[in-house]
Amino acid sequence: MKQYFRHKIENLLNVSKIITIHYFEFDKDFKSAGESHDFWEIVFAQKNNLIISADGEDILLREGEIYFHKPNQYHKHSSDGNLPPNVFIASFESKSQSMHFFENKKFKLNDELISYIQQILNEARRTFNIPYSDPDTKKMDLHRTPTLGGSQLIKNILEILLINIMRSRTETTSGNNTFLPEKQLDNRLVNDIISILNERVFDRLTIKDITGSTYYGRAYIFKEFKRVTGKSIMAYYDTLKIEKAKHLLKNPNYSIKEISEILSFDTPNYFSKFFKKHTNLTPTEYKKGL
Repeated sequence: MKQYFRHKIENLLNVSKIITIHYFEFDKDFKSAGESHDFWEIVFAQKNNLIISADGEDILLREGEIYFHKPNQYHKHSSDGNLPPNVFIASFESKSQSMHFFENKKFKLNDELISYIQQILNEARRTFNIPYSDPDTKKMDLHRTPTLGGSQLIKNILEILLINIMRSRTETTSGNNTFLPEKQLDNRLVNDIISILNERVFDRLTIKDITGSTYYGRAYIFKEFKRVTGKSIMAYYDTLKIEKAKHLLKNPNYSIKEISEILSFDTPNYFSKFFKKHTNLTPTEYKKGL
């Protein structure tokens, strides 16, 4: 009897619950009340433009663009005052780590991706009683005779939409290494950050420089880096700076002033204080003890 290999399905992301699905035809003066909730919300401008307010920042969502509100983000929406927008909004729950990719991002959708949104809306209309243009709806009631498997198809199509948005931004001709199985994901993320720190050890580096180089949220990056390395990102970066400084101090051709400039410190005095804080020695004392 032949032996067959069974491939375990690795779930990149999982939508666990659907909360609301709406299609709104707002007027040109529409303004929503602000809200926040502990689940994801996507907003797609199907026709004309919309103003998105997220954590106090106003963002223009142009026709054909989608925006992702992360859980617990305070947000509100309004027309731009020119033309009445038609808007698709869906809210759902997902605890998948790869959802960090979408935090505070907007994307321009092509026709294929837009077709998934239409499929979700069609299934929702055949599965639930969706009030017309009512932004205050908190619960979708099932039809008396809902279509077979409608909720599952909504979930599946939404997951397909999300995965294809990821692909559109991360796929290359050589494949895609942005998202790995969960058991490899944390170490890959931390290794990528360490590579950035090493590459920029002679520069001035900020947290924004680091978080802007990954597809994950700031809080998640901090947590995983500390969990894997036992240090904060900047403490790890300071350690790299100190090791480079020690190496340079061993070279008699470099003065302390020159080493300070090589490592991008503002002044030799600041470099000396930084070095003593981490080694209990001034650069001069360290150099004499070699």
